[in-house]
Amino acid sequence: MEAVEPMTIRTESRITVDGGIEDVWGYLADVRRWPEWAPTVIECRVRDGERFEPGAWVEQRARDFGWNHRRREQITEVDAPRSMGFAGTMGTSVARWGMEFAPAGDRRTDAMMWVEVDPAKLMRAIPGRALHDRIQRVSDIEMAGIKAAVESDLRAGAGSP
Repeated sequence: MEAVEPMTIRTESRITVDGGIEDVWGYLADVRRWPEWAPTVIECRVRDGERFEPGAWVEQRARDFGWNHRRREQITEVDAPRSMGFAGTMGTSVARWGMEFAPAGDRRTDAMMWVEVDPAKLMRAIPGRALHDRIQRVSDIEMAGIKAAVESDLRAGAGSP
């Protein structure tokens, strides 16, 4: 039997937010607000009230492919206000994702979301390009949601916590 070569799918989604890097960071570090921009997340929190720091677990109630379930991701990186990273699963597969931020001048922020998935089990049956495109589409929707939420908060004078 021939060994199957492992395949990692990586996507990157970029957007410029009309808000300072601290505003964007503050919004995303408040995991309770993730349902506002992540279409599959119903509820989100850092487990046991822990701080948003490496090693802590983010717990979610989610709805994927028409069914509700719980999932969790471990925070792997926190470099405020420049980057954050997570490790968990996507379906039956190991996944990692993160956000990177850079000032873009005049209170604007360049934001980039990257996602890496190592397809396993049933997900290996999905053609690589189709899986990549689906992940990319969801990431692009999420980035547009982040931009809209941060900019709306700033217009309302609320800022991000």
